[in-house]
Amino acid sequence: MSQPSTHPTSSASSIVVTGDRTTGPLHLGHYVGSLQTRLRLQETHQPFILLADTQALADHQGDYRAVRQSVIDVALDYLAVGIDPKKSTILIQSMVPELAELSFYLMNLVSIARLERNPTVKSELKAKGQDRNVAAGFLSYPVSQAADITALRGTLIPVGADQLPMIEQTNEIVRRFNRMVGEDILSECSALLSDTSRLPGIDGKKKMSRAAGNHIALSASADKIHQAVNNMYTDAQHLTIASPGQVAGNVVFRFLDAFDVDPLHVAQLKAQYQHGGLADQVIKTRLDEQLQALIAPIRERRAQLAKDPDAVLSLLLCGSAKARQTAALTLHKVKTAMGMYYF
Repeated sequence: MSQPSTHPTSSASSIVVTGDRTTGPLHLGHYVGSLQTRLRLQETHQPFILLADTQALADHQGDYRAVRQSVIDVALDYLAVGIDPKKSTILIQSMVPELAELSFYLMNLVSIARLERNPTVKSELKAKGQDRNVAAGFLSYPVSQAADITALRGTLIPVGADQLPMIEQTNEIVRRFNRMVGEDILSECSALLSDTSRLPGIDGKKKMSRAAGNHIALSASADKIHQAVNNMYTDAQHLTIASPGQVAGNVVFRFLDAFDVDPLHVAQLKAQYQHGGLADQVIKTRLDEQLQALIAPIRERRAQLAKDPDAVLSLLLCGSAKARQTAALTLHKVKTAMGMYYF
């Protein structure tokens, strides 16, 4: 198993591959979990960033319009936070058919039992409240991800800790394929973990997600942000201003750790809160100010970009065409090694 890294490698030969299933607009969990890392990486690398619409079909079974709209929504979020198409190649998964073809070949190297044992798949199935009644495309998601990574020659993959089993399975597939054909056609990859731990939802009970309704969208209005912060859990035992409060497990402090631009001030607030004499509303007001300052310019840029969706699509089509050149070369090598050419 490849060992995860926590900081970008300086090697110019590292190819970054990352992306999101297009299941709806992005939120603050995506921002700390992946987008901040991508913004840093595009200054030192030229990442491939996938809009994984093909994989999203398993989440929106039968609702193809929702998937199409989500491609635009996620692309707008990428551009609004500062992902630069001149530095990062943003592609639509379904516009690179070589990815689907490679997925099909790789599926023959993985058993159903192995897919069902994947901890990430098991966790997502549990979150959906599903077991056997799930689309085959969802169960085979790790293979599709492996095809995306290997087709684009990815060697450095930014992921959350919960996605490490996906990277492990990708490398298993790579090793098995290379052994089968007797040469190193596909390359193994390493995980790059975010410096920030998973952001909880505003209810403090689960990770932030749209499905749980405990998220703050990157396009949230000022009122929505304010409402979300006011609804956040702090410390149920902090009944009066004078009483000492708990920092551990306090959702507001978790968010301040992730977003406050002045860590020293946050440390002072924590000390005062634990000692007693600091109202919950004080820390909520501080967080509200920080989130408003972060999201307002993102929201404004997004609204401006949304006025010309054709221009956004044009950028995505250009990125898809560029990515297809790399994927086609990889697929050619794979099919040659497998003897899949008959002319």
